[in-house]
Amino acid sequence: MADYRSNNNVVYSCKYHVVWCPKYRRPVLEAPIDARLKEVVAGVCSETDAELIEMEVMPDHVHLLVGCDPQFGVHRLVKSIKGRSSRLLRGEFPWLKSRLPTLWTNSYFVCTVGGAPLDVIKRYIENQKGV
Repeated sequence: MADYRSNNNVVYSCKYHVVWCPKYRRPVLEAPIDARLKEVVAGVCSETDAELIEMEVMPDHVHLLVGCDPQFGVHRLVKSIKGRSSRLLRGEFPWLKSRLPTLWTNSYFVCTVGGAPLDVIKRYIENQKGV
């Protein structure tokens, strides 16, 4: 059975794979920045009641597997993570300011993960009248 969560009016299981890069895809996410970034992401997820399932920080991009309340929205979650991490990391590691005008690009990749394959859901919906 799926891992369902709920708020006051929605029961949900929304899992997302999110990837984003530093500006110009510069390889700046190395120790100790990578460890601090993981702490910041975990803090934002905890505050927003998002489920941090997995995270990996590569030198030039970040992979995040996260569960998020659909009413809060994955966009708001990513915006919060990128905003806070940029502000904190650029403050704690001043050399980032001289290497990059901003820490992150404006864009990111996101896709939903988990659940039944698309064709199974499609057949289920098509066959509702016949049930």
